[in-house]
Amino acid sequence: QVQLVESGGGLVQTGDSLRLSCAASGRSFSMYTMAWFRQAPGKEREFVAVIVSSGTKTEYGDSVKGRFTISRDLAKKAVYVQMNSLKPEDTAVYYCAAAPFLNSPLNLASRYGTWGQGTQVTVSS
Repeated sequence: QVQLVESGGGLVQTGDSLRLSCAASGRSFSMYTMAWFRQAPGKEREFVAVIVSSGTKTEYGDSVKGRFTISRDLAKKAVYVQMNSLKPEDTAVYYCAAAPFLNSPLNLASRYGTWGQGTQVTVSS
């Protein structure tokens, strides 16, 4: 099983960019489908992006398509989300999640068994 630690959050302005990182420890990182979710105060956890264990497929939530890009570095055991053109509605705690060899559907938080502690992203208007 992997353990996950997110970093890279902060306070930015509308239109800025930010890259979040998720560092994994443990064995067999390459077998995990890795995803990002976010949760704003008073709202349900929302799917942001996912990259499957083979690295051959990515998916994005409708609200971030065209602005966010997920990637991973197997050698560093890390997954990233590059967030461009940030908006105030992107303000949330962002969580990294992992599940071994997960197949579709990939956008359901309940299907991921391992989570990081989250990192806060605040976008000011």
